[in-house]
Amino acid sequence: MQHSFFIYNTLTRQKELFKPLVPGRVGMYVCGPTVYGDPHLGHARPSITFDILFRYLKHMGYKVRYVRNITDVGHLEHDADEGEDKIAKKARLEQLEPMEVAEYYTLRYHQAMEALNVLPPSIEPHATGHIIEQIELVKEILNNGYAYVSEGSVYFDVEKYNQKYRYGKLSNRNLEDVINNSRTLDGQDEKHNQVDFALWKKAQPQHIMRWPSPWSDGFPGWHTECTAMGRKYLGSHFDIHGGGMDLVFPHHECEIAQSVASQGSDMVHYWMHNNMITINGQKMGKSLGNFITLEQFFTGNHEKLTEAYSPMTIRFFILQAHYRSTVDFSNEALQASRKGLERLLDALKQLERVQPQVQGQLTADYAKELQTKCYEAMDDDLNTPIVISHLFEACHVVNQLTDRKNSITQEGLEALRQVMETFTFEILGLRAEQGGSGQREEAYGRAIDLLLDIRQQAKANKDWTTSDRIRNELAAMGFEVKDTKDGATWKLNK
Repeated sequence: MQHSFFIYNTLTRQKELFKPLVPGRVGMYVCGPTVYGDPHLGHARPSITFDILFRYLKHMGYKVRYVRNITDVGHLEHDADEGEDKIAKKARLEQLEPMEVAEYYTLRYHQAMEALNVLPPSIEPHATGHIIEQIELVKEILNNGYAYVSEGSVYFDVEKYNQKYRYGKLSNRNLEDVINNSRTLDGQDEKHNQVDFALWKKAQPQHIMRWPSPWSDGFPGWHTECTAMGRKYLGSHFDIHGGGMDLVFPHHECEIAQSVASQGSDMVHYWMHNNMITINGQKMGKSLGNFITLEQFFTGNHEKLTEAYSPMTIRFFILQAHYRSTVDFSNEALQASRKGLERLLDALKQLERVQPQVQGQLTADYAKELQTKCYEAMDDDLNTPIVISHLFEACHVVNQLTDRKNSITQEGLEALRQVMETFTFEILGLRAEQGGSGQREEAYGRAIDLLLDIRQQAKANKDWTTSDRIRNELAAMGFEVKDTKDGATWKLNK
């Protein structure tokens, strides 16, 4: 079921028709988290964005190898080349081994992703498990003349690379601007040029995480890991590389330079980037100290939160905006997302109570039209907000069917249910909260149906007192009951 699927390529800055390098197969690499703290809302957005892409490619029939890395070494505090390793710093402060820190927060990340219904990737390599591959990559770049050794560290020669290739083509920068905007940091006297970036860093005596190499006992630069692991698991050329927009420069720019310098050609065909989540207009992240962890969202335990928000509310909140647009956090926006999600899931439950008619006004053609519109939105660079708007239109139709203001054939009802469930659950990855509100609402529905059956029996027995009491008590609790010629219908006024 392959469609004409268009995705926005950051490299060309336009939407392009997706054509995999190998027919029927897709290689996809996404930058995963640096595991030195609890996952926050900023981690949720790329994870959910590329989960949608993963789900949709598989839905279209592609065989997808999805690689999402874990950064557990080499990500430094102040700059890609300077400062203290974030995981090693956490380990020192808490008197733990660095791998204890990495393992603990990797587990926390996986738990959060499972709660958000993010599918696990095909392969999840760790940077520390691929030191040999990173050393080999550095050797290739050195042998091709685009790197140099300085005091035990290895740096990429950006200026020399730029003489033959263009450095800055992904972020649309020129080298002169990059040089002028570069900060002077401690240790830059090792470099030929302030814009050169580390491929391998010699470890200082106090540095915990270190490995032997031909140049020094040290550790790989931050950018090296993704190029080395992407090539190992997806080959010298693969389809999609994704991540947050904040990674375009310098991380992904440096990845392009590394791959071209090592093999003479670009490794990636399509570059995809999700935009940021902001709070009061600022990027939400650890470096600014304005982040809210996912656990705090789930429990409501944060001063900026007025209530707890379920994992599916968070997922729905993120999907209501296009992945390339910014999303600004607010309690009001999350509350609106919770109500929208409840509306959609409630409509799917209401479908179970719709009675089809032989001469129904709606047929399977209505479901087919809905399906076409949803596919068109997904094929237009994963436009999930438009998909959701089409599903909301279908919710209105379901309410009409429930209230007997419209009718549908048996074939049409089955087709409508299949389309709504496919896009809600399989493609958007939403689900009723396990053990939470979804389960409670299902129990409420069954209880109300039972009460209405008792009321119907009371009416048949001309027991108007019992019949009226059930109706009035349900109304007092917020349930709207309507009597029709085919029986009683109900809905909860929220």
